[in-house]
Amino acid sequence: MPRYGLTALIVACAVFMETLDGTVISTSLPAIAADLHEDPIALKLALTSYLLSLAIFIPASGWAADKFGARTIFRAAISIFTLGSILCGLSSTLSEFVAARMIQGLGGAMMVPVGRLVLLRTVPRSEIVGALSYLMIPALLGPLCGPLIGGFITTYFHWRWIFFVNVPIGIVGIVLVSLFIKNVRGEAIWPLDVKGFLLSGAGLASLIFGLTVAGRGFIGKGIIFALLAAGTILLAAYALHARKTKFPILDLRLLAMPTFRASIVGSSLFRIGIGALPFLLPLMLQLGFGMNPFQSGSVTFVAAAGAMLMKVTAVPILRSIGFRRVLIFDALLSCALLASYGLFTASTPVLLMMGLLLFGGFFRSLEFTAINAITYAEIDTAAMSRATSFSAVAQQLSLSLGIAVGAFGIQLSRSLRGGTHLAVADFQWAFLLVAIVSATSVLLFLHLPKDAGIDLAGPPRHKRAEAG
Repeated sequence: MPRYGLTALIVACAVFMETLDGTVISTSLPAIAADLHEDPIALKLALTSYLLSLAIFIPASGWAADKFGARTIFRAAISIFTLGSILCGLSSTLSEFVAARMIQGLGGAMMVPVGRLVLLRTVPRSEIVGALSYLMIPALLGPLCGPLIGGFITTYFHWRWIFFVNVPIGIVGIVLVSLFIKNVRGEAIWPLDVKGFLLSGAGLASLIFGLTVAGRGFIGKGIIFALLAAGTILLAAYALHARKTKFPILDLRLLAMPTFRASIVGSSLFRIGIGALPFLLPLMLQLGFGMNPFQSGSVTFVAAAGAMLMKVTAVPILRSIGFRRVLIFDALLSCALLASYGLFTASTPVLLMMGLLLFGGFFRSLEFTAINAITYAEIDTAAMSRATSFSAVAQQLSLSLGIAVGAFGIQLSRSLRGGTHLAVADFQWAFLLVAIVSATSVLLFLHLPKDAGIDLAGPPRHKRAEAG
């Protein structure tokens, strides 16, 4: 294990707990609704409340880590997330459940970006790619195995155990963080931008909530339009505020750096396809092909094997090919594989599906490793926490948008053919749509310098041999 391995492993476990929790609940919504005597549609609030909490509190995570220390905030985040999990498991009404999910979101909002910040501040620049690759595995494992685990626990135990299993993991995490994580702080602590926090939090919350419920018949179209409009106006107001503020909570001036701008905008476009995948694929396998949750989970889980394979090959690939080429060609290949999933039919051999998902998991994970590393290529230590918060907010927004775009593709296809029920053909157009949107990320990566990120993966093998 590399010298940063233990730190990376601790952070990865926290990332896995957060990403897993965000997906296991989807499989269990009907059982939770029945137990709480609520309509299953009403339980969508449990998903959106978590996203809202993330959107509101992520921007403050970098400032809090700089002010109080990364270890202090990381440990507190795990504690809050664990407390929220306990409250979710003990909830007896919908309002209690939604409130508990918001507490979880507060913990998650601090846990993932601050955990990434811990790595970025304790790992040498030449080893950043290797360290961040450890975080790719739990980030991909959670959404892929979450529905299978959620279905298993709900079927053979009880839905409340979905949240109770977080308790021992959280306790172990708190102990390990206390023992092995350094309490690194920012060199220059800027004052909290309260006005920017309120504008960005309210704007992101309105926008994400509007995108999440759009097209699901949960609330009226007028309210959805008002939410999207309010979110847009508030974020525009924040952009004006950030230009005049010395220490904005989301520093838009970081976008002046070519690598940061390309990675944020490009990765957001690319993540739209990835955000739609956990939504579209299980739905197609179960509703379109008649698989049960365990069968579909056993098919989709193989993509995690591709992500694991990537962990040991990402650094050599980036050293030999370079960040720019990887970002461009790997994005196109990943999008082609994403579009191919829409060509699956009920008669497609399972081994063929698993093979394409395996390759897709590998190339998507390689793309994210390169994106996450090059994001910080021009960021100095003083701006690292602000860049981490900015990146985390962009990721959350793009993943939420991916679900909305995937759902829009299905609904558009269904309305054009005049159907009332989902058909396999609807998923074909949805996968094609999200693949095309994701492929537009290449337009941003094309503008990167040829030597972008050259110092992040270490020198190429032939240069290391010459130096030796």
